[in-house]
Amino acid sequence: MNITRFETAPAYFPPNHHGMHCMRLQGHEAGPSDSLWLGVSHILPGGGTTLDASPVEKHYVVLEGEVSIETEEGEFVLKRHDSCRLAPGEKRALHNRSNRPATVLLAMPYPPA
Repeated sequence: MNITRFETAPAYFPPNHHGMHCMRLQGHEAGPSDSLWLGVSHILPGGGTTLDASPVEKHYVVLEGEVSIETEEGEFVLKRHDSCRLAPGEKRALHNRSNRPATVLLAMPYPPA
């Protein structure tokens, strides 16, 4: 078993993210994981990511606040406990268009070897 205490979760700094504080909960520098990693991001008002894709799927769960998920098909607002899955290669951008901070859980598999 690997336990990561939220108070000591390591920060990471992905490219094309602004106004965000990202932390790993499991996997990568937070500890061993065979197939996926988990992260939590706090998104400040006006913060978010650029419209980019990754080669693996992503799953988001909004834990607090609301987050707009932009794809090439439109923009969708997720509120507390709403979730979405993005397919491999699907472009996405996250935006916090509210005046309150938002918190998002991310689950993502490791890229294929």
